[in-house]
Amino acid sequence: MTQSESTTTTTADPGDPSEAVVCTGLEYSFGQTKAVDGLDLTVRTGEVFGLLGPNGAGKTTAIRSITTLLPVPSGMVRVFGHDPAKRQMQVRRMLGYVPQQLSADGGLTGRENVSLFARVFDVPRRERAARVAQAIAAVDLTDAADRLAKTYSGGMVRRLELAQALVSAPRLLVLDEPTIGLDPIARTSVWECIDEVRAATGMTVLVTTHYMDEADQYCDRVALMHRGRIRALGTPEQLRTEVGEQLELAEPPTLDDVFRHFAGSGLANATENEGEFKDVSRTRRTASRVG
Repeated sequence: MTQSESTTTTTADPGDPSEAVVCTGLEYSFGQTKAVDGLDLTVRTGEVFGLLGPNGAGKTTAIRSITTLLPVPSGMVRVFGHDPAKRQMQVRRMLGYVPQQLSADGGLTGRENVSLFARVFDVPRRERAARVAQAIAAVDLTDAADRLAKTYSGGMVRRLELAQALVSAPRLLVLDEPTIGLDPIARTSVWECIDEVRAATGMTVLVTTHYMDEADQYCDRVALMHRGRIRALGTPEQLRTEVGEQLELAEPPTLDDVFRHFAGSGLANATENEGEFKDVSRTRRTASRVG
């Protein structure tokens, strides 16, 4: 091994242990369309952070940049102090990711699906069976673990996908619209699983959602993103208070009111890649399959 190779292998990126994710001037474009435009964002270790915004705001592009699915220039993103542009595999080993699109295979049992992800995430063979069983138990699917996933209800499928993401014991769980297409009872079940795992492990959660009631109830802090930038940031209560004072409302505003206040104009011009026809079609297929 050369001296330069040794340095590359052993030198760690600097980082604040209280910060799980830091985006500094993050930019990403699809052709001439700038999806993320100078995004500055910090997610604190151990919190549930909600990234909110209309379709086309840049949320999914930001998520994909953080999770190494999109290449971004060095220095724009840090995950627990590591730069994904330089240490892609190290960052991936810290992550659990549940995308909008269906990631479970209906032709496999629940246990087989989670086992597959255990192999993908390189869970040691001697630990694999126990870790799979633990992840399945964490989402309350033990009794259904050996049934084909195609026989699961929508809420069960989403909990199975959580188990897939949790099997590697991630430090950061990233959820892109985790309850899309689910009824209120199934949505609550998914969030109860997330809360229980977080309470037991101290895991950080970064979530995008269009359900303002979920963000209000479960997120420690939220950021409202519009046209590639953060327009508002704080606890749900702080943002409600701020908007209420600005608008001099007779009644306390809801988080829906906050959403409309910061992102209610110009939505027809949203052109980010995540809002294109093919992506809308894919998301709707996902909703129909898990609903």
